[in-house]
Amino acid sequence: MRSLSPVTAICSLLLLPALAADRVKTANGIVESTAAPKDGVRSFKGIPFAQPPVGDLRWREPKPAGDWTGIRNADRFGARCVQWPPGHISSSRADTASEDCLYLNVWTPTKSDNTKLPVLLYIYGGAFQNGDGSELDYDGESMARHGIVAVSINHRNGIFGFFVHPDLVAESPHHAAGNYGLLDQVAALQWVRKNIAAFGGDPNRITIAGESSGSISVSALMASPLSRNLIAGVIGESGSIIFEPEYALRSLSVAAQDGIKFAAAAGATTLAALRAMTAAQIQDAERVQAEAAIARGVRWAYYRFTEDIDGYFFPKPPAAIFEAGEQAKVPLLAGSNTEEQPASSVLGDAGPTPEALANAIRKLYGERAGPVLRAYAATTTDEVFEAAAHLASANFISWPTWKWTELHLKTGGKSIYRYLYAHSRPLRPAMPGQPGSAAPTRGTSSIPAAGTERPVAPRGASHGSEIAYAMGNLDLDKRYPWEPADYEVSKVMQAYWVNFIKTGNPNSSGLPDWPAYRADSLYQRMRIDVKCQAEPEAHRDRYVALEAAMAKP
Repeated sequence: MRSLSPVTAICSLLLLPALAADRVKTANGIVESTAAPKDGVRSFKGIPFAQPPVGDLRWREPKPAGDWTGIRNADRFGARCVQWPPGHISSSRADTASEDCLYLNVWTPTKSDNTKLPVLLYIYGGAFQNGDGSELDYDGESMARHGIVAVSINHRNGIFGFFVHPDLVAESPHHAAGNYGLLDQVAALQWVRKNIAAFGGDPNRITIAGESSGSISVSALMASPLSRNLIAGVIGESGSIIFEPEYALRSLSVAAQDGIKFAAAAGATTLAALRAMTAAQIQDAERVQAEAAIARGVRWAYYRFTEDIDGYFFPKPPAAIFEAGEQAKVPLLAGSNTEEQPASSVLGDAGPTPEALANAIRKLYGERAGPVLRAYAATTTDEVFEAAAHLASANFISWPTWKWTELHLKTGGKSIYRYLYAHSRPLRPAMPGQPGSAAPTRGTSSIPAAGTERPVAPRGASHGSEIAYAMGNLDLDKRYPWEPADYEVSKVMQAYWVNFIKTGNPNSSGLPDWPAYRADSLYQRMRIDVKCQAEPEAHRDRYVALEAAMAKP
């Protein structure tokens, strides 16, 4: 064998650490990141975790990714999944949208030792209709700088992720259909368990996290027998699968009948015909049908295709799974924001008066309004604003989040840490040609004055506003004039999240103590704001009253 020259040998030795860092051998092949590490973090983007769900694989559970030969470049995000309506894709860094979209991204510290690091798998929000793992909020670089291997994923959305039809049930080996978007998440989690050690991660220390439908997703993954044994901890930001009755999951039979109606209206009488349609044709049929439904006064017509009790991913309703203690027995950190929805969502065009609030409650709950009226009693304008925003937020997403923690407290056997995020985000400056946003930079009213066109800031923390703070990504979003207080909130909040991912407990020295959520400590939660402090659940009575009002007769 020809020996190396001294110079060549030295150069080869010098290159070894770099090669070990920028090339990773996965179960399917080698991926390479040619971009230089940034702040001690290397990223691998656009890694396939399943086969493209196209053609005959449309509306089937994901199949394992195929192998490749050679070296696959991992410097660019994979395509985001097709989605309609467009939603919040303005921060997407994917070049395009496609049905070929089952990709994930990994951010990992460049380190020389063999210590296996904790893993964070983050699932985006977007009502199961929109979003993708390349969005700025979900970037994992900052988390990786704190000693975590961070992963973001894509999953199928809307009709491509949750369509049900009797023929799909018939062809399924599990006699199930729908929930493909959730099954994509299971496939991604399985891929991470199998491959993350090659990126420096510990496959036995995976914390799953998400916001909005991402939070709904992680609660669903806790419940499903397909995934509940794959996770070590859960972070839920604003949302859970434990819905109130208005948004209760569809049964498989009801979802299948809706699929028949869609297919008939789209002019596709067979499953083969549906699969022969292009993604654009399916989206156009969806748009036409949604617009017609809205014209008939149907609420949530844009969110027609969502989760169902399929008998496979969900063998029974998620609430029953939690009631029976069959969910993942892992630590849970969960909470919601002070203004998930504005007061105007309850008050409408009425002024912020006690009478307007009471009338809105009676309209919402009818004969069952009594307990809610008492729990949400208000006398001053500020009290009305607060109560109406709390009610709007609870009806939207805060009550399901609370109920999730209550059920896990009852049957989970592990520590729960609840939070209330209260720090409002600064107003975005006006864009050219748009009305300006006058001072103050953080809002004082949820209802603009009559005739006012300028944007009005929320009184509290709006839905989704906490993500960039928790993930340490304020600097990535150039739309907001961040102030020192914002960075301080982010520093503390991210520290809590990092601690929880590493240990199952958000606490560490130098941070305000965050007690576990328990009855014997007055159900304390952490209020996250410029000044973080633990406090008893201020309005537990409101959630209890809403639960009573929503109960079946």
